[in-house]
Amino acid sequence: MSAEHETILVDHPRPGVARITLNRPQAMNAYTWRMTQELQAAIAAFRDDDAQKALLVAGAGERAFCTGGDISGTGGDPAHGRWVREAPMGHGREMREGMQAVVAMLRRLDKPSVAMIRGYAVAGGLALALGCDIRLAAASAKLGDTAGKVGLLPDEGGAWLFPHAMGLDRALKMSLLNEIYDAATAERLGLVTEVAPDAELEGRALAMCEALAGKAPLAVRLIKMMMAKAMETGFESSLADAQMAVMIANPSQDVREGTAAFREKRAPKFQGR
Repeated sequence: MSAEHETILVDHPRPGVARITLNRPQAMNAYTWRMTQELQAAIAAFRDDDAQKALLVAGAGERAFCTGGDISGTGGDPAHGRWVREAPMGHGREMREGMQAVVAMLRRLDKPSVAMIRGYAVAGGLALALGCDIRLAAASAKLGDTAGKVGLLPDEGGAWLFPHAMGLDRALKMSLLNEIYDAATAERLGLVTEVAPDAELEGRALAMCEALAGKAPLAVRLIKMMMAKAMETGFESSLADAQMAVMIANPSQDVREGTAAFREKRAPKFQGR
């Protein structure tokens, strides 16, 4: 904890890798308004630092990655709570400027992000994980949508992210019945990219982030852009985007370095230009 961050931790565990850890383990890392603001600041700092090439998002402790918004009444800012209740459309603004903004920032990053999931990732916590490009889960992890149990909604982005990850029928079943899945089932449904033994999870996540950080930065950014846009457009538009992207990537110094390293049987030294 630092004066700058009260609810998250930020460190750099490997070269080119930034890690943001939700740090409310006593509340199973349920998010508060303050946490959403600190997360946005940390994500923006990673986005703007060209030395940092990959982002790892994690939750402190063993019990949870994130269990959604804190509804216990013990973790919020009383002044902020009054503003939400009393301001016109206060709840909508709170969501738009809170966790929705966090998830949107993750999805807009042009650098790769990995969610490392221990314990529960449910409701808004699942939306947060799905905001990342890749999701690694411990074998003991549990994922699902519990918001409806208390009459809440998948409003942090889940209404879009859940059906895009697992299909509309399965997403409806999960959210309407408030289902929670084990890691193997979540992987089969598309909520998780990969499952690792609990003891190997952190090592696997850090190794993946370090590998991502070592890739050619221009290519990584362009691949992310092309694939994300292709999910929302048709095939012909995707081909046109690829034609534009290669005009940036193919003449780059990174491609010259990469091909030279291949011929010389050595590791490339990418500069991102």
